[in-house]
Amino acid sequence: MSDIKIDGFKASDIFVDLHTAFNGFTDAQRQAQVKKTKGIFELRITNDDKKEAVWTIDLKKNGVILKGLASPKADVTLIMSDDTFSQLASGKMDGQKAFLTGKLKAKGNVMLATKLAAVLQMAKDKAKL
Repeated sequence: MSDIKIDGFKASDIFVDLHTAFNGFTDAQRQAQVKKTKGIFELRITNDDKKEAVWTIDLKKNGVILKGLASPKADVTLIMSDDTFSQLASGKMDGQKAFLTGKLKAKGNVMLATKLAAVLQMAKDKAKL
């Protein structure tokens, strides 16, 4: 899991939890999530020190979470602060509101970005079990 963690980012712990949840899926559960989502998310998170970290959620082929740039190219790139991502992941902020208020920027398939909340929620539910 240390391959996912990046010190100095609150989002890092969330990605570690997501990674753990994804690793707990059966192959059938993973493929069901891939089939439902069909996309690659690249998340560019900036912390309070203005440092950027990048994580990729691949739900197009493999159903994995990786640290670093998407390869192949992401279907949607989401750019936000560490605080904004933490609030989105906890359900304290709605993605649409974050987008409309400029706290979340999206490049690429913006409609795919709407599926991120479901991915975060699904992993959150799995982590509670």
